[in-house]
Amino acid sequence: MRDNTDDFRSLFLNDVPLIDVRAPVEYSKGAFPQSVNLPLMQDVERQKVGTMYKQQGQEAAIALGHSLVGGKVKAARVDAWLEHVKAHPDGYLYCFRGGLRSQLVQQWLAEAGVQYPRVVGGYKAMRRFLIDTLDAAALECSPILVAGMTGTGKTEVITALENSLDLEGRANHRGSSFGRHATPQPAQIDFENRLAIDALKLRAAGVTQIVLEDEGRIVGSCSLPLTLYRQMQEAPLVWLEDSFENRVTRILGDYVVDMLAEYSAQNPDDAEAAFSAFETYLLGSLQRIYKRLGGDRYSELNALMETALVEQKRTGDVHAHRGWIEGLLTHYYDPMYIYQRENKRARVVFSGEQAAIIGWLRDQHQRQA
Repeated sequence: MRDNTDDFRSLFLNDVPLIDVRAPVEYSKGAFPQSVNLPLMQDVERQKVGTMYKQQGQEAAIALGHSLVGGKVKAARVDAWLEHVKAHPDGYLYCFRGGLRSQLVQQWLAEAGVQYPRVVGGYKAMRRFLIDTLDAAALECSPILVAGMTGTGKTEVITALENSLDLEGRANHRGSSFGRHATPQPAQIDFENRLAIDALKLRAAGVTQIVLEDEGRIVGSCSLPLTLYRQMQEAPLVWLEDSFENRVTRILGDYVVDMLAEYSAQNPDDAEAAFSAFETYLLGSLQRIYKRLGGDRYSELNALMETALVEQKRTGDVHAHRGWIEGLLTHYYDPMYIYQRENKRARVVFSGEQAAIIGWLRDQHQRQA
C-alpha cells in the first residue's frame, strides 16, 4: 500500500480489518477500532530486543528477536495470523512505522502461502492522518452546539441527527460528576481516533455542518482535541428546554435505572454485588462534589440518597430517588447552567423543546446540503 491519504481514507471509511502486530503495551495506549492485536513480540520480548538494540545495534537486536520468536512460539503466532487472515482476507497488517515488524510478519505469512498487504507508514502515519482529519473537520464543518439544562435530553438530540458527533458516546461518559458508566472509558488516543473516523465518514457523506453537545474540555478522563474545542468556543448554540418534572424523570432513568442495569449486566449471577457496585457509584458521585455543595447541602442530599437506596434495595421502587435529584438540580446544576446561558446568550440562535430543536437542526442540515 502506498503511503497517502487516499489509501488511509479508504481503510477507515470501509472499516477494513487490520492486524496490529505491535506489542500489547503499545496497542493498549491507542489503536484503531477495526484492528485486532496479534503481536509479533510480547511486551517482555520487545523490551529485551529494544535493550539489545541500544547496547549492540540493529543486527544483534534482529538476531535476538529471531531467537525469542522461533520454533513453537513462531508457529503459534503464524497460526494466529493465518486464522485471522482466513476470516478477513480483505484486511491489512501494520506495525508502528510500517517497518521491520510488519515486513517480517508479511514474509512469514508469504512463506505459509498467503500474500497479505501491509500499511506502509504503519500506525504512526495512520494516526497522523486521523489527527489531521479531525482538525480539518473542526475548521471546515461549521460546528453548532446543543446546550441546555441538565436532564433536558441533549444526547437524545445528538443521536437523532445524521450530522452529529457524539462526544459523550465516544468518551463513554456523560460529562458530569455522575457521568461515568459501569464500563471504563477509552484511552485518550482511542477516543480521538474514533471521533476522527466518525468525522471522516460525515464528511464523505457530504456533511458541511457538524452538531455536537456543548461540552467542557474534559469529558470524564477524555480531553477534547484542542482544535475542535477552540472551534466550539465560538460556535452558535441551540438551547434545549424541557420541564423540571421531565428532567427529573430522565435523570432518574439515566443515573438510577440504567446504571443499575449496567452493573447487573456486569454481575449477571450476583445481584448483591451488582447493587453494591451501583450504590458505591451513586454515593461516590455525590461525594465528588462535596466541596461545591457545601457540608450542609451535601449531608441533606446524601441522607435522601441513602434512604432511596434502602427503599430501592428492599422493594425495587426507585421513586424516592426523585428527592435528591430534585435537590441536586435546584441547588447545584440549575444555578450553574443559568449562569452559563447568560454568558452564552449572544450565541443562542434557536431555543425550544426536543422536537422543535431536532426539526430546526434537520432543516439547517438540509439547507447546507
